[in-house]
Amino acid sequence: MNPKVTFIVPCYKLAHLLPDCVNSILNQTFQDFEILIMDDCSPDNTPEVAASFHDPRVIHVRNQPNLGHLRNYNKGIGLARGKYVWLISADDYLRSPKVLERYVELLDAYPKVGYVFCPGIKVRGGQEVNALDYSFHGHRDCIFDGRKFLSKFVRENTIVAASGCVRKECYEKVSLFPLDMPWGGDWYLWAIFAFSYDVGYLAEPMVCYREHELSMTNKLMKEDVAHCSTEDIAMPWIFKRKAEEAGYTKLLRDCLDSAANEYARRIAAKRYRAAAATMTFEQFEKSLCRNTVKESERDRIRGKVYAFIADEYYWQGESALARKYYSQALRKTPWNPKIWTKSLLLASGTFGNSLRRRRANLVRSVRDTGDQTR
Repeated sequence: MNPKVTFIVPCYKLAHLLPDCVNSILNQTFQDFEILIMDDCSPDNTPEVAASFHDPRVIHVRNQPNLGHLRNYNKGIGLARGKYVWLISADDYLRSPKVLERYVELLDAYPKVGYVFCPGIKVRGGQEVNALDYSFHGHRDCIFDGRKFLSKFVRENTIVAASGCVRKECYEKVSLFPLDMPWGGDWYLWAIFAFSYDVGYLAEPMVCYREHELSMTNKLMKEDVAHCSTEDIAMPWIFKRKAEEAGYTKLLRDCLDSAANEYARRIAAKRYRAAAATMTFEQFEKSLCRNTVKESERDRIRGKVYAFIADEYYWQGESALARKYYSQALRKTPWNPKIWTKSLLLASGTFGNSLRRRRANLVRSVRDTGDQTR
């Protein structure tokens, strides 16, 4: 009889962390699973560590030669016998012994749910550091309607990869990991699945994400940060095309706003994650014109990008430059009340600046209070 759940544990140069991951699975209250250690021709002692568990449910699969992480993931999915598939890297681990039980109960009870996830906890130097705020989607367990979930999710990947357990039919009927997306493949799949399925969410943070030099995130950033940035910019356009095919009109606007945010981060913030700026205004225009022929869509994005840049200059105390870019933003999107408000507050001088800063402090206080209640 096939197991209910298959854990896919990719491992490359992570043998020293593999026991924490596998033992966190073996200690689950729900025990009907298999663990596929997908050893991608690792040069360390991964085979010896894999053999040390002495449990028939732990299966060591060694690639020869190295496949690369996406092909390794897809190979594991192809080998999985479980109804549900949980891909968790060897450097991450399950924080709660009941997380699998709770996931299975939800997936069994709601067949329209394609996957379930929970918030994550960052681990650094072997110690839990803090909750990953971006991964919180509320304080209560819930089932998200896939379309409604997408309206926020297309703006940013807010799922910790290690926290997601997926119905295998999602991979079989919708998509495996796309081989041309080494950086954003998980973001792509979470979104594409939500076009066809609902999404389960458990509010308790029950998975730990380890931050360290050998993590896949660091590896990809070091190898080609420009490609990582390019993938992030491409995602909203990919989701927009999918939304057009599905006839999701409101989601189209959300995708355009997401694209605007990605462009603005590259242009205005001057840094992409830990790297230098990766986009000029000329590159922005070329990308914009390449991805849409509609001038109305281009102007919507231009307006938001200019407004973002104006905000950056405003908080840096560069009032003249802020005024310039608010003006450009309003020429592209004259109907935007938020930009008008910011522009008028800036024009009113000290009084307007005081009001805006007071509001910003209030918003920050409310956000911080919410963080403390988690």
